[in-house]
Amino acid sequence: MTTGWAWIALIASGVVDVAWAFAMKKADGFRDLPWALISVALLVVFVVLLVKALEVLPLGTAYAVWTGIGAVGSVLVGIAVFHEPATAARLFWIALVLAGIVGLKTAA
Repeated sequence: MTTGWAWIALIASGVVDVAWAFAMKKADGFRDLPWALISVALLVVFVVLLVKALEVLPLGTAYAVWTGIGAVGSVLVGIAVFHEPATAARLFWIALVLAGIVGLKTAA
């Protein structure tokens, strides 16, 4: 796998991680079986993509970027779908996480 494809796999894994978090919320503690099964499938997909990306990318940078994508994406889904608060403070800290992701990517 090339470095470019590894970054694509890493970003895709982060996006699938956000979908997994959404599915876990909808699964309601595994009481909703269809959503629980979807969450398990998404878990497998994001782990496989992450493992492939880590074959090429530096662990620290890749993991930080991946968790950043998951964190930012999950907060945005929470705001958009679950009507969680979008306070100025929350948005500021999310912007700071994004800045850190960009910084790590450019320093890699």
